Amino acid sequence: MNGLRAVVVCLVLACAAAVSPAAAGAPPAAVRPGWSDVPVPAASPPVTAADIAARGPREAWATAYEQAADGLRPSLYRWDGTAWSRDSSFPGAGEPGWLREMQFVGDEMWALHNRAGEGEIVRRSAEGKWSTVPLPQTLWTYQDFTAVPGAAWVVGEDSTGLKVLHYDGSRWTEQSTPQGVLYLMGITARTADDVWAWASTTTGTTVLRWDGTAWRDAKVPLPKNGNVHTILLEPSGRATLGGGQYTDGVSRTYLMTWNGQAWRTTYPPLGDTYTEGMVRGPDGALWLPLRSDRAFQSKYARVDGARTTFSYGPERTNAIAVKPRALARVGSSLLSFGTVEIYGSKPNLMSERRGG
Repeated sequence: MNGLRAVVVCLVLACAAAVSPAAAGAPPAAVRPGWSDVPVPAASPPVTAADIAARGPREAWATAYEQAADGLRPSLYRWDGTAWSRDSSFPGAGEPGWLREMQFVGDEMWALHNRAGEGEIVRRSAEGKWSTVPLPQTLWTYQDFTAVPGAAWVVGEDSTGLKVLHYDGSRWTEQSTPQGVLYLMGITARTADDVWAWASTTTGTTVLRWDGTAWRDAKVPLPKNGNVHTILLEPSGRATLGGGQYTDGVSRTYLMTWNGQAWRTTYPPLGDTYTEGMVRGPDGALWLPLRSDRAFQSKYARVDGARTTFSYGPERTNAIAVKPRALARVGSSLLSFGTVEIYGSKPNLMSERRGG
C-alpha cells in the first residue's frame, strides 16, 4: 500500500511540474533582473561624468567633460533605448568648456553649458534643432541650474558675491535672497512658482523656497549640524531631501520626506553617502549610487521605507574604481552614468542598466 501511495505522489508531482510556468521556461515572479553593462563611446581620459536625464524608455541624455591639451571639452551622449551614442552637433561642441546639469523641459532637453568661459543654456527641441540662451553676465562659478516650462534659474557667484539669475522665457533678471544667505549650493524646481534651494547662511545650512514672488526660509527642521546634498521634488507634491549630519567629526547620511504637512527624518544605513544622484525608481523606491566596497564593481542602495537593500553592478576586469555618478528612471528601467578606472589607465565613461 505504501509503495502504491508513493507512485501516486510521484505522478502528481510530475504532472504539476509539467504544467508549471517555471518548467515551461517562464522566470519565477520573485526573480529581479540585476545590473548589466551598457557600453559608452570612449572619450579622452580622464573624463568626468556630470549628469543624466530621461524623457522615457527611448530617450535619455548624459553630460560629461573630458581633458584636452588646452583644457576641458564638453561631451554629450544620447540613449535611444538600446545603446549610447555620442552627439557632437550641439553649439560649441568643439570649443573649450563643459556641460553639466541637465533636464527635460517639456519635450526639450536643456543643459548648463560653459562655452569658452561664457555661460549659456543649450537646448534641443524634440525635432532635433539646437538653440542657446546666453546668460546675461559672466560668473566666476556656476553652481547649479534648474528649469521648468516658462522659467529657468542659474545660481553662482561673481566678484560682487552671490547671484541668482532668473529667466522667464524672454529675459533675465536677478533675484535677491533673504538676509544672511552667503551662497546657494543647489536649486531645483517643480513649477515656475515652486522652487527650492539649499543655502549656506550666517547661521548654517538653510532651505529656501520661491513662491513666485520672493525667496523665503522654508523652515525645514534640518538635523543639527546637517547639510543638504539634494532635494527631489515629485509631481505629487512629495519632496525628499538628502544630506549628511556631522557628529563628533563623523558624517552619516539622512533622508527627510515631506508629505505635504510635515517632515519625517530617517537615517538609512548608508554611511556617509553623498545623495546627489538619488532618484525615485520605477518600483517606487529611492535609489542611490554608493561608494563601493569592491574596486571592480559599482554599488547601489535601494531605500523603501524602513528597508534598505544593496546591489552590485557587473564585475569589471582589472577595474580599480567604478563610480556611478547619477541615475535616471528610463521607463521600467534604471540607467546609471559614471566612470570606471581600469588599472594602468585614466577614468573613462561607463553606464549600467537595471531592468527593462
